[in-house]
Amino acid sequence: MSDDDVKNVFVVGLDEANLPTLQAVPGAEKLRFHGLLTVEELQDGEVSLPDVLAKAQTILDSFDGSIDAIVGYWDFPVSTLVPLLGERYGTRTTSLESVVKCEHKYWSRLEQQRVTDCHPRFGRVDLTADPPRPPDGLRFPMWVKPALSYSSELAFGVGDEEEFRTAVAEIRQGIDRVGRPFEKILERVDAPPEMDGVGGRVCLAEESLTGIQVAVEGYVHRGEVTVYGTLDSIDYPDSPCFLRHQYPSTLPPQVIARLHDVTARVMRRIGFDSATFSVEYFYDPGTQEINLLEINPRHSQSHAELFQYVDGVPNHHCMVALALGTDPRMPHRQGPYAMAAKWYHRWFTDGVVRDVPSPEDIARIEREIPGVRIDVVPEKGRRLSDLPQQDSYSYELAHIFTGGDDEDDLRRKYDKAVAALGLTFDEPPRDR
Repeated sequence: MSDDDVKNVFVVGLDEANLPTLQAVPGAEKLRFHGLLTVEELQDGEVSLPDVLAKAQTILDSFDGSIDAIVGYWDFPVSTLVPLLGERYGTRTTSLESVVKCEHKYWSRLEQQRVTDCHPRFGRVDLTADPPRPPDGLRFPMWVKPALSYSSELAFGVGDEEEFRTAVAEIRQGIDRVGRPFEKILERVDAPPEMDGVGGRVCLAEESLTGIQVAVEGYVHRGEVTVYGTLDSIDYPDSPCFLRHQYPSTLPPQVIARLHDVTARVMRRIGFDSATFSVEYFYDPGTQEINLLEINPRHSQSHAELFQYVDGVPNHHCMVALALGTDPRMPHRQGPYAMAAKWYHRWFTDGVVRDVPSPEDIARIEREIPGVRIDVVPEKGRRLSDLPQQDSYSYELAHIFTGGDDEDDLRRKYDKAVAALGLTFDEPPRDR
């Protein structure tokens, strides 16, 4: 194969965990994947958007070859760098404005309520008020969160005024890390009058939702919205932390159809196109209500192996295909397993990692338990509370992917893998 037949795909924030699934997309033999900035450069500390944009442009400008696609599967700033770079280098992406409408949680709610009432009551929180107060008309329990954040960082579930004030105090201290750089993005788009003066460092409160959490993944191609998968998200008991994502969803078909309908209406309203998305919902079996939690202007890299296990192709395929202008259609149920899950093995107290399995140990475990892949998060000697991008309640020790015949099979494989890992911890030093 000549170099002229190979397409160069630049992946903003390419990481080792996702490279194998990227290389498993159809036609990968004709693709050459290039990492563009590291995850650490993009997410550690307060990111300077002009700096990372300039660094990415320097790398691309010096590349001796065609730049055929620029893609990414992480939140801000990756999600916004992709359309910014796409405009400069002529690659296919959705518009910057559509990405901002997804990622800015307050603006996103304003757009959602124009086409659906399937969302919680919400309002802005005045961070300068002393004491801060919940928005008028909202009832406890509620969630308090910045309009911009990584994963669940600085998102707090609160049940009364005291917890509300404590959460707002923490958000005040940490909101600049993502909010300040995002304001550079807001300067590049035309916001509606109701966004005047809102900016990136804004906090909102939303009434808590109950029920089953579910994610809808899809893409928009030439204005047509396609949903290719619906997944269940199961929490740890009595905790807001994910235990696992499970594919396919076990919800009734009529509920899934409603989720797809709301998703299509919202994504059309936002003006999304030529890219993948993931929309998170709550479904309450008692009331039959569905409520939109948030919109991610990218597919979930956490789900890549799940689609590969069940459908035969990782969801990265849609992202790459759209960026190259080819048909992004996914196969259906052509993988080796009927069900798949990504498990989050967590620790709910601080500690120092005493020992972790070697790469050889992990490879042996994966051979001994068919349909299992393991990514250990902390390295030996790391203090859990020093791990970056953790939620407010727990620490991720390992991501364990399982494929199986049914839910019982998935759980058996997960339990065996956790036991085989043998992660151990010491008490943290008393310096905090």
